[in-house]
Amino acid sequence: MEPFRVHILGCGSALPTPRHFASSQIVEVRGKLLMVDCGEGTQIQLRRSHLRFTKLSSVFISHLHGDHCLGLVGMISTFGMLGRTAPLHVYAEARLAPLLRQQMDMFCSDLGYEVVFHALRPQEQAVVCDDRSFTVTTIPLSHRLPTCGFIIAEKPQLPHINRERADYYGIPPSRFDSIKQGSDWTMDDGTVIANERLVTPAEPPRAYAYCSDTRYLPLLHTQLQGVTTLYHESTYGDDNQVLADKYFHSTARQAATVARDAGVRQLILGHYSSRYGDEQLLLNEARQVFDNAKLASELEVFDV
Repeated sequence: MEPFRVHILGCGSALPTPRHFASSQIVEVRGKLLMVDCGEGTQIQLRRSHLRFTKLSSVFISHLHGDHCLGLVGMISTFGMLGRTAPLHVYAEARLAPLLRQQMDMFCSDLGYEVVFHALRPQEQAVVCDDRSFTVTTIPLSHRLPTCGFIIAEKPQLPHINRERADYYGIPPSRFDSIKQGSDWTMDDGTVIANERLVTPAEPPRAYAYCSDTRYLPLLHTQLQGVTTLYHESTYGDDNQVLADKYFHSTARQAATVARDAGVRQLILGHYSSRYGDEQLLLNEARQVFDNAKLASELEVFDV
């Protein structure tokens, strides 16, 4: 299977700490790099990750709190200095467009490449990016200002040719594409070889969901059916439930409840409050509800 990975660049919350950078991650899917959120320090972390800047095609901003977008213009400027020529697509709430343009006019007057802005409607579930091999869909969340999550999902692949049988029946490689599309094979004597004898099923498509920031939504799991790996904010533990309610964030236990109800295989916790010097408490609370919960940490890589 082709790599489908999540590279954590930052998993802290609003207050900077020596341990955690602000929110940002790279999703590597079908040979392309997509960035989700771009807090301060993102471009430093991107360098440390050893991912190729030139392969980053798009940036998706969940909402307009600074810890999710203040690194964007600096990264755009750096790409220009590195000689980027390919367009960079930015997906965010419409209110960011004039602010980003003003910043670019001030600091990035001679980029050498185009920044293409795509306005999102955070309170709508919609496919906002439809690539040949994957889609990106927004998920409405509930925070102190308009916020959405994202589902990055592979498109179903064609089945694989059973090469041993294809060779046995003398099928030329030039016909493999039509067989993958469902055609049978007819022998010279008129015998028809059914398609299901000539192919093996493709791997089931994988999907990754990013949900940060949001208060606990009891029905969120209904929008996450089919998701393989879920990143869900876990800003607080049970000890700070009052703060979670006040600031429209989730606890680790609530994140795990969403993961359990959605039937995902893996939960990644992140967006930790600076109150916690050790996130093991959050992990312990999550695992009381959902066993396969893991803590995000900077520069860690997760297979979807």
